Amino acid sequence: MRKQLFYLSLTIVAIALSACSGGKKGVFGATSSGRAYEILVVVDPAMWERPAGRALYDVLDTDVPGLPQSERSFRMMYTSPANYDATLKLIRNIIIADVQDIYTQPKFKYAKDVYAAPQTILTIQAPDEASFEQFVTENKQTIIDFFTRAEMNRQITQLEKKHNDYVTTKVKSMFDCDVWVPAELSSTKQGENFFWAGTNAATGDQNFVIYSFPYRDKNTFTKEYFVQMRDSVMKANIPGAREGMYMATDSLMTDVRPLNVQGEYALEARGLWRMKGDFMGGPFVSHMRLDPVNQRIIVVEAFIYSPDKLKRNLMRQMEASLYTLRVPGDKQTGAEIPLGVTKEQSKATDQGK
Repeated sequence: MRKQLFYLSLTIVAIALSACSGGKKGVFGATSSGRAYEILVVVDPAMWERPAGRALYDVLDTDVPGLPQSERSFRMMYTSPANYDATLKLIRNIIIADVQDIYTQPKFKYAKDVYAAPQTILTIQAPDEASFEQFVTENKQTIIDFFTRAEMNRQITQLEKKHNDYVTTKVKSMFDCDVWVPAELSSTKQGENFFWAGTNAATGDQNFVIYSFPYRDKNTFTKEYFVQMRDSVMKANIPGAREGMYMATDSLMTDVRPLNVQGEYALEARGLWRMKGDFMGGPFVSHMRLDPVNQRIIVVEAFIYSPDKLKRNLMRQMEASLYTLRVPGDKQTGAEIPLGVTKEQSKATDQGK
């Protein structure tokens, strides 16, 4: 308790110092405060210590998947509704636990840029603590994805304003695809149906890869086929420091799941890579998508090498770039990632009191 209050005090000081800084303005002309992947929970203190509050804490305290060491999905703070004042309302990510018997069922409700910008507020409404606990537990991934995607959308907004134009142009000429990657990825390498860009930093090294191969059949979108193709491509294009060294996928530490990207199906693969014959390694995340116009598979991947630093923010910064990929025939405009909680759910929340 004291530790959380100490962190909250530090955050309030940071907010006060940053409130006058430049940036995007919200409804009330304020720039949001707080760090990326930091969340303020507005909740009754007694409820926070009971099972309902612990259920929400456990969701937000979940480890980020695909990293070699434990890193929390979010940094949490909490405050009571009575102390939820004008200063705390400037924080960029907020969850409000709203438990009242006026509701008939638990629901999500969200709003953007209410008191500042960029800002996302998710309200979890429930008629009682038991239903709140069950709803939060059942919708664990929805809550995690909601705030993760909100942060990635902020990164995408920055990428739209500032990205590596050379990489964008090169990817367009080689693959007829559009993508935005951070401007810092200034080192590049081209291969057969393969392109790499990276920072080449000694630590905190960030990398982007795009490659293609012919579409075979529906079995293309499986973990086994992805790992097989990735290992083949990386062995040919990402060698180690000495002969015989090459990048390989740790298949036991790789998980896949379906995604909706640009309104189309994609397979996400997330796990660890290792350099065969060396001690190097780190996390990666890939998106495998079908290019229906050319009947080929386009894979975009972000991987990092950062043995002496935390990796969550480095990976998520690069992962945002994957969502900006547009393959030939894409109809969706813009690169914003759906948050996973729809406006219809929010409307249903208002009607379900």
